[in-house]
Amino acid sequence: MRTKLDKKSGFSYAGAIIFFVVIALVIQTALVVYEYIRERTDDLGLVALLMLGIIIILSGLCTVADVIRRKIMVDRPVAKILSVTEKIACGDFSARVYIEHTYDKYDEFDLIAEDLNYMAEALRKSEVLKSDFISNVSHELKTPLAVIESYTKKLSDKKLDEESRIKYIETIRSATSKLSKLVTNILLLNKLENQHLRPEIKRVDLCGVLSDSVLVFESLIEERGLTLECDIDTLYISSSPDYLEIVFNNLISNAIKFTEPGGQVTVKLYPFGDGAAIEISDTGCGIPEEVGMHIFDKFYQGDTSHSSEGNGLGLAMVKKVIDILGGEIKVESETGVGSKFTIILRG
Repeated sequence: MRTKLDKKSGFSYAGAIIFFVVIALVIQTALVVYEYIRERTDDLGLVALLMLGIIIILSGLCTVADVIRRKIMVDRPVAKILSVTEKIACGDFSARVYIEHTYDKYDEFDLIAEDLNYMAEALRKSEVLKSDFISNVSHELKTPLAVIESYTKKLSDKKLDEESRIKYIETIRSATSKLSKLVTNILLLNKLENQHLRPEIKRVDLCGVLSDSVLVFESLIEERGLTLECDIDTLYISSSPDYLEIVFNNLISNAIKFTEPGGQVTVKLYPFGDGAAIEISDTGCGIPEEVGMHIFDKFYQGDTSHSSEGNGLGLAMVKKVIDILGGEIKVESETGVGSKFTIILRG
């Protein structure tokens, strides 16, 4: 996007020179006419009357010229801009103002038009994202709701045996838990994106925060028959423990989810410049290249075989949190070998 700051000056020297030349010509013409009339008559009343007529004619010509100039240089571009703004206001984000000049000859109206086009494109992208978000949320909500509705009807069958009843209740509980987690994640991500949540920055014991996150999943790691390897140094940085917990929990959870029994999950923490680096890797299925391009998109799930275990918001939240904290996140992955997420945090 270009703005007026890109121009060296908002003052038009060419316009000022033209205005000066026109005024000078009008005055010079009036003086020449006055001298011509004075040479031919001594009647001051007639001279005054003739000069008044000349001044009116010259003023009229200047007015007509200014009206034409204004029509071409002001009214026409303003009308084009207003037409597009009306379309945008009515929801047509594809509307654009056609810019006739090349950039080196831009005037203020061209700059306004370009900024308006930039805004319309941003609104169009935002509208697409909003539509996709609503569509994805609707889809994610329908699945657990359909499960709950279906199994609730089955539970109303008086002939249902106890074993099936327990199974159906567990299915409903699982669907309800997924629905609750989805709503929680949507609300949290919305607050993060709209900056309604601000991180409380303080001196953080990274070793402690990361160790606590690992301990949360210790029983799940054992249950799935995985090996856990930790190499964690004692490190302190200025950050938000609550935000870091979101990052660590999601990445460790994903590493466990995509690693088959007998595999390994590795967690490392070590100094990096004036900050720290955290590596969370696994020996799971890995991420195909075409999937890796979208893993931080909301609701994107490259491996649909694990879709019942998540809702596609975890990595989107991780990326948003890392951005807010001013860090970086890198992904290295090979299909069938595993994945490694590396987080760089400043000190």
